[in-house]
Amino acid sequence: MCRCLSLSRSGYYAWRQRPVSGRRQRRERVGQAVEAAYHGFKKRYGAPRLTVELNENGIPCSVNHVASLLKEKGLRARNGKGFKYRPRTEARTHVCDNLLARRFVSHRPDARWVSDITYIRVGRQWLFLAAVLDLFSRKIVGWALDDHMRESLVLAALDMAVSHRNPATGTLIHSDRGVQYRGNDYQAAIASHGLRCSMSRKGNCWDNAVMESFFSRLKVELIYAENYKTMDEARAGIFEYIEIFYNRQRRHSANGYISPQCYEMKYEQSTVSTIRG
Repeated sequence: MCRCLSLSRSGYYAWRQRPVSGRRQRRERVGQAVEAAYHGFKKRYGAPRLTVELNENGIPCSVNHVASLLKEKGLRARNGKGFKYRPRTEARTHVCDNLLARRFVSHRPDARWVSDITYIRVGRQWLFLAAVLDLFSRKIVGWALDDHMRESLVLAALDMAVSHRNPATGTLIHSDRGVQYRGNDYQAAIASHGLRCSMSRKGNCWDNAVMESFFSRLKVELIYAENYKTMDEARAGIFEYIEIFYNRQRRHSANGYISPQCYEMKYEQSTVSTIRG
């Protein structure tokens, strides 16, 4: 082999006996840490979030290095399929203007909320999840889960958000034109709480893109991965994902890779410091 490749036999055996380089040893250590964090977060984190997590735990690394290690080990974060838009015909009753107008950035808590419903298949049955998200921190401030998608479902999610956050008069709440959001009881509840109603344009899912994005991550990181067989398992898993993982632990790119809870705490601390100053 050495003769065919024009190499010296002594050079080949020296290479065979050479100790592992420091660079290779470091790559193996970081690779083990990447793999442990990847599985520790149930395959939900890709290279950007894993990089932040490892650096905060005292393991210096770059996004490209982590991405290279993930590719080398054949590891990929759970990801969804592209959304295909299909227009729907909606009734014109109780339709509100699109006041949000895709302004998905909010500079203070409880100024702009978005809400929607999604379907979750469990065995041969369906569960329906309604959620309310605060655009300031991307925190889920209200949600409701049931085996139906009647108007009472979105009312329950709204009631939870209002009771937990006590929003000021004029808070904007945006949704699509679904019949639940156009219902008399829901519209009356919005008015009684002093909220302003905003709705997406006809058949335009991108007007509520942040809410669609949350549901996409929920399904990719939890529902498709766990493949729940019973309603009780799904309820427990969704509770854990929203209240424990997503709101309090999951690093959100819109928040500079810190959780919604941490983002709100930082805002409160900075507000108090400004007042004292």
